[in-house]
Amino acid sequence: MGVIHATDRDGSLHVLEGRERASFMEILRYGGLAVEALCSGSCQCATCHVYVDEEWLEKLKPVSEMEALLLEEEAEDHVRPNSRLSCQMQWDEVLDGIRVTVAPEI
Repeated sequence: MGVIHATDRDGSLHVLEGRERASFMEILRYGGLAVEALCSGSCQCATCHVYVDEEWLEKLKPVSEMEALLLEEEAEDHVRPNSRLSCQMQWDEVLDGIRVTVAPEI
């Protein structure tokens, strides 16, 4: 087991337990953070947008074309170089201690 350090939209820090084979979207929602995820994690919206601390980006799988397109089209006002869709990030032990921040609501 490992942990995710997640900052919500109000700036409060939450320490959540990583769960094998779970997406970050599922972990964040289970932890009570306001991640809407209208498409239930099927990479069809951008309502699970998060910012990943830059030191962790290279440990994640690369952004897919669909994820990049959704971020660009749906969350354009809030996209940063460290933007990711939490539904497209899978928990793995190498991510123990990762820090993410829930992006502003779109």
